[in-house]
Amino acid sequence: MNASSNPKPSPDGPRRVDVHTSQAMKLRLARRHAADRRFRAFGIAAIAIALIALLSLFISITSRGYTAFVQTRIALDITYDAEILGIGEEANAQDLAVADYRALIRKSMQALFPDVRERRERRDLLRIVSSGAEFELRAQLLEDPSLIGQTRRVWLTADDDVDMLIKGYIDRNAPETERRLGDRQIAWIEYLEEAERIDTFFNTTFFIAGDSREPELAGIRSAATGSLLTLLVTLLLSFPIGVATAVYLEEFAPTNKLTDLIEVNINNLAAVPSIIFGLLGLAVFINFFSLPRSAPLVGGLVLTLMTLPTIIIAGRAALKSVPPSIREAALGMGASKMQTVTHHVLPLALPGMLTGAVIGMAQALGESAPLLMIGMVAFIVDVPGGFFDPSTALPVQIFLWADSPERAFLERTSAAIMVLLAFLIAMNALAIVLRQRFEKRW
Repeated sequence: MNASSNPKPSPDGPRRVDVHTSQAMKLRLARRHAADRRFRAFGIAAIAIALIALLSLFISITSRGYTAFVQTRIALDITYDAEILGIGEEANAQDLAVADYRALIRKSMQALFPDVRERRERRDLLRIVSSGAEFELRAQLLEDPSLIGQTRRVWLTADDDVDMLIKGYIDRNAPETERRLGDRQIAWIEYLEEAERIDTFFNTTFFIAGDSREPELAGIRSAATGSLLTLLVTLLLSFPIGVATAVYLEEFAPTNKLTDLIEVNINNLAAVPSIIFGLLGLAVFINFFSLPRSAPLVGGLVLTLMTLPTIIIAGRAALKSVPPSIREAALGMGASKMQTVTHHVLPLALPGMLTGAVIGMAQALGESAPLLMIGMVAFIVDVPGGFFDPSTALPVQIFLWADSPERAFLERTSAAIMVLLAFLIAMNALAIVLRQRFEKRW
């Protein structure tokens, strides 16, 4: 063997490790590990606090809003008497549309409570049934005119105060001065409960009706349709413009002060408060171009301005994630710059761009401040049929209901928030699915 492979021992004997130095290193290492553990503990605690706060928010909203998905109804024996309705035996659709259906409800309630004779008591008795019950009877008779002369048991929508009482939001044992229902009304309701003429059903009105002054008749259909039309305009405008801008800035724009200024402004616009875009839309689209107020078209234009920075930034990040070798290989095979981008780079970056677009749409769906500035806060009952019709949006509808004094509107506010959160979670889940399915790892 080579002599160099067997080093001679040092004349001073084996090298000794300094005990003090080793202990100092151990102390420093222990302090470092303790600091790491504290940092991890702080991170876990922060995540736990955030999850607890989020869970508390969801529980609070759900506990207040889930009851809005059921509605109290009262069963009445309705006799479709032509004389009471004020129509002839051979009435046409126009006569049926203007008939006195309130008289049918009054007659049925008097049959149930014959002792109620005073005018004030009759009025209080009639208030148990919703003011929209007569429209339910009209819809039934218009659908089947052969009901004239027959007696049917019909479940009609109860008043919102009765609904709150049945759901337990009104204390029956509270003093009469502290509740909206009088003692006589509660006695009548309890009689109807004993007779099994009061029950709760799935509240289809909440999903198929527009806004109303009466909580039991209010729904989210007009607001949801307005949000859908507004988001459609936003998507059709913001996605192609945002993708084109991202491609130009990342692939074709020269590096100079002008492009640097544009990039800085795009990044700054992403942090501008959304109400500023509402003021811009009010000044430009409504005051200058004279577009109609409270229209999905204007709302979509405003939200396009707000979501463009998000889509552009996400698009540029997706383009940067494509390896340079893809571009070099395409150029080496004789492809032009445009062919390289359109045939190779853009298809690979498109999943990331779609993810950014979905996130931008989710952000636009939850915005209310810019829509308030362009007049979409109006009281809209009818469902919008086009991009120029007056409409509102779901976040604005929530804002309007939250400002109403009736307890039933608070219930519907929480239910509308639950619907909005469901849409937002679905859109973010879609963004995650698109990214996981189509994104390529390099």
